Amino acid sequence: MVAPAQAAASDPVPNSVPAWASAPNDAGAAPADTSVEGEVYLPLRNEAGATALATAVSTPGSPQYRRGIAPNVWIDRFAPTRQDVSQVVSYLQSKGLTITAVPASRQYVVFRGPASVVATTINAPLHTYRHNGKKLIAPASTPTLPADIASKVSGLSVDQARLETRPDLIQQGSSTNASAPSQSLSSGAATSSGINAQCSTYDGQHTATVPAAYGQTVVHTFNCGYIPSQLRSAYGVDTLAAHGVQGQGQTVAIIDAYASPTILQDANTYAASHGDPQLTNATFQQIAPAPSSFTDEAACQYPSGWQGEETLDVESAHAIAPGARILYVGGTNCGGGLDVAMSKILDNKLATIVSNSYGDVGEDLPISSIQGEVNLQLQAAGEGIGLYFSSGDSGDESLNLATPQPDFPASSPWVTAVGGTSMGIGADGHKTFETGWGDVLDRIVSTNGVESYTAPLPGNLFGGGAGGGASTYFAEPSYQYGVVPSSLSKGKRVSPDLAALADPYTGFSIGIRPIVDDATLASGGYVTETYGGTSLASPITAALMAIVQQTTSTQIGFANPTLYAVDRVAPYAFNDVTAPASPIALAYTSAYSGHDYLVTLNQDESLKNAPGYDDITGLGSVSFAALTSVGRHR
Repeated sequence: MVAPAQAAASDPVPNSVPAWASAPNDAGAAPADTSVEGEVYLPLRNEAGATALATAVSTPGSPQYRRGIAPNVWIDRFAPTRQDVSQVVSYLQSKGLTITAVPASRQYVVFRGPASVVATTINAPLHTYRHNGKKLIAPASTPTLPADIASKVSGLSVDQARLETRPDLIQQGSSTNASAPSQSLSSGAATSSGINAQCSTYDGQHTATVPAAYGQTVVHTFNCGYIPSQLRSAYGVDTLAAHGVQGQGQTVAIIDAYASPTILQDANTYAASHGDPQLTNATFQQIAPAPSSFTDEAACQYPSGWQGEETLDVESAHAIAPGARILYVGGTNCGGGLDVAMSKILDNKLATIVSNSYGDVGEDLPISSIQGEVNLQLQAAGEGIGLYFSSGDSGDESLNLATPQPDFPASSPWVTAVGGTSMGIGADGHKTFETGWGDVLDRIVSTNGVESYTAPLPGNLFGGGAGGGASTYFAEPSYQYGVVPSSLSKGKRVSPDLAALADPYTGFSIGIRPIVDDATLASGGYVTETYGGTSLASPITAALMAIVQQTTSTQIGFANPTLYAVDRVAPYAFNDVTAPASPIALAYTSAYSGHDYLVTLNQDESLKNAPGYDDITGLGSVSFAALTSVGRHR
């Protein structure tokens, strides 16, 4: 008599179900034929050793300070074995899943397949859940894998929170396209006011008369969009540029999803209009996926939703450091594709400075997904590569999530998080003011010829603000001890670390031929638009770092330990951004609706500017002088 076959033993893969995948949010089983992307993470062979190396390479005073190792050496020491990766790949393929990527570092496997096949593979049903105003797919129970496979896996991501990753840019006026309910006109006699604020090319060029606000009735108007020469002047690199020091010999890598079909043409049209050098084959390279490989376009806001991001990143980085080489690496989507893009840079050390202008909605991801990305960040730090992440554009995320929290990956202790400021640049190119970025708008209307605000000042229409705050997951890193107030940290990592221009109402002008058809990627005519967001702050900071590396002949790598060390001995090195003595407000007239608004600055939800470190601007705003002290620190 033949004994019945025994089911193969299986083990759970913990921390692979997001917190929002709960019964109250359950909208039922996911459609069986829905294409689902997943990612299996493998543990580093010596995580403690990789962490120790990353710390030693980035900590002043260490014998290994700024002596990152080569990618192949890092992979030989710490990456999962080829055999382990091969077994994971074979298992997934045996179940009928398609393998879409395995990086040279072998830290993860990206796969794709129908929801029904994925569910069978991970032995957990996939359901659709209501979350953050959307419906997202996630496991309805803890996934399990065969014991021999599970022993080689540190985490598993099959939830669509990864596809919530978004570009951190805001187009000027985008928040005025839909008015807050309480700002609707309550009287038939109320009409649009006749302020018609004219944009200013520099702070104070134009003013507008508004209803009394903060003890004044005349305020400056919003910015048309600063241009490259103004940014270089405000950040102290205009004199260097005049002497030919423009970031030569340095590469700034930029990661986003998808790829703009017109980026080089747009950037060069823009540069020519402002008298800046053209991007050439020597100063620009794009490692972009073929459009046929783009996936999850609707969930990721389509290629057109990321085109402005790539354009802003490339044109602002080129504005600050016209001589630096720019390398754009695009992801096939906004999920695993971004990890693959990062690995292409790290596994070949294609750059030592990487700007990342995107983030998740808070830290609303399974712990296994977060740890998988942290391992990539450890690789970067160990190789002497600095990762710069925008801190986010939704303030403390309380409007999107139940509790205030910072955005990941900027909240990680292994990246430099870049927050945002509102900044005035005067006619002479110097800063006239700088405060934390957080815009609240109040619509101005006219009732029987009398102009007034539709809500008590500052208003109730949040126009965006820098992300930041204490992490839910990460403990306070030692480099923040004694610098970040304990009232903010409470033992946790606090972001951001630095800040730069981000306010769209004091924003940056870009040139772009917008995508008009996401199916064909057909583009329209060349236009100029004004953008902000910490998506602007991150490439500004990265480009400044390129000039610093050139002038100090250093490779800064992961900068945070040095940034905080410099602050301890020379806190004046950073421009301490604080709240103004009285509120700063700008008059704005929407080009879309014609409606008039008062924009009050430095209103970033629960995040507050304060003397010293704060959770909007970190140590302070960047400048060439401040970052040079970081480059020269030993």
